[in-house]
Amino acid sequence: MPRLSDLPLSLRATLKLYRWRRLGNRAWARLARPLGECRVAICSTAGMVEPGQPPYDSSVKGGDFSYRVIDGETAVASLIDSHRSAAYDHAGIERDANLAFPLDRLRELAAAGRIGSVAPRHLSFMGSITAPNRLLRRSAPEAAALLVADQVDIVLLVPV
Repeated sequence: MPRLSDLPLSLRATLKLYRWRRLGNRAWARLARPLGECRVAICSTAGMVEPGQPPYDSSVKGGDFSYRVIDGETAVASLIDSHRSAAYDHAGIERDANLAFPLDRLRELAAAGRIGSVAPRHLSFMGSITAPNRLLRRSAPEAAALLVADQVDIVLLVPV
């Protein structure tokens, strides 16, 4: 991760002047059953896409608020980093996509009996969305419905 002083002047100015949204406490749900019986899905903001899926559109003003469904059987090494941000070093994710989309780690946890199962579908969003209202109004409810349909008990949030 670069230091602020390592970033281009324009990005430093953007980060300094950006009106960060303050979110208060959010409700968390208690698990209804033991972790070893729970189905787990990933929701990452790394902008990962499967081969053949369109990359995120960097021309969308305020950030691409769409999401991509990542099949639970996808080979993590095949995922493509299409995150638009230059605010962090992508080299680690390029070497091992599990850093941003730890699907192999979930599979290991399921095989070891630490979690019940890996969800059949996972979600990838673009981070660095500076205008999140469309995300909150449109994409988030759709994504939540997909997770409910897959009977997901836990969502592992992986912010990038």
